[in-house]
Amino acid sequence: MRAELRKLTTVRSPWLLLAAAVALVAVGAGSRIAKQPDDAAGAAAHAGLAALFPLALGIMALAGEFRHRTIADTYLATPDRTRVLLRKFAVYTAAGAGFGIAAAGTAAIVVVLKSDPVPWGTLAGAVAWNALFAAIGVGLGALVRSQVGSIAGALAWLALIEGVAAEVVGDDAARWLPFRAAMALGGMPGTTLGQGTAAVVLGAYALAFIASAFAVQHRDL
Repeated sequence: MRAELRKLTTVRSPWLLLAAAVALVAVGAGSRIAKQPDDAAGAAAHAGLAALFPLALGIMALAGEFRHRTIADTYLATPDRTRVLLRKFAVYTAAGAGFGIAAAGTAAIVVVLKSDPVPWGTLAGAVAWNALFAAIGVGLGALVRSQVGSIAGALAWLALIEGVAAEVVGDDAARWLPFRAAMALGGMPGTTLGQGTAAVVLGAYALAFIASAFAVQHRDL
C-alpha cells in the first residue's frame, strides 16, 4: 500500500494527469457558463469529464507495470496476487475520487465566480464518476495488460464504439451502456437515467471489471 501511494505522489504522470483534468474542467465549465450564464448545472457537469484521466491512471496501475516489466518485482515482493489487486483497486479508486474532488472544486469555483448557486448533486455525481472510472481502468489494465492497447481501446469505446452501438440498439437500450450511464451519473445534459440508477449501473460495470481482474490474476506473466 505504501509503495502504491509513493508511486502516486513521486512519479510525474499522476500529477500531469491531474493538472490536465483541472485545466479541462476550468476551460469547459468556463466556456459553458459564458455562453449560457443560467446553466450552472451544465457547467458543473464538466467535472465528470475529468474521469478520462483517472481512467488512464487506473489502466497504468497494472498495464504500466507490465509495460515497464516491474510486475515481476511487485509479485515477488507480495506473492499474494489477491492482496496486490485489492491494494491497487483501493489506492487508485481513492485517487480517482481525489481527481473528482479537484475537478468538482474547479467547477464550483467557476460557478461561484458567476454568482450562480452550486449544483452539489451534479458535483457529487462527478466525484463518483471519477472514482468508478479509476476502478474500471485498473480492471481493464489487468485484463488487457497492454498500456497502449488498453488506453486506445478505452478511448475508442468512449469516442466511437458506444456511439455506433447506440445507433444500432436505440436510445432506450443505449442509456444502460457504461459511458451513457456515467454521463447520467455526472448530470450531463441530454441523459435520461436518474442519478441513483446511473450510480448502480456504473457501479455494476466497475464490479464486473474488478471480478474479471481477480478471475485472470493467476495467468502467467
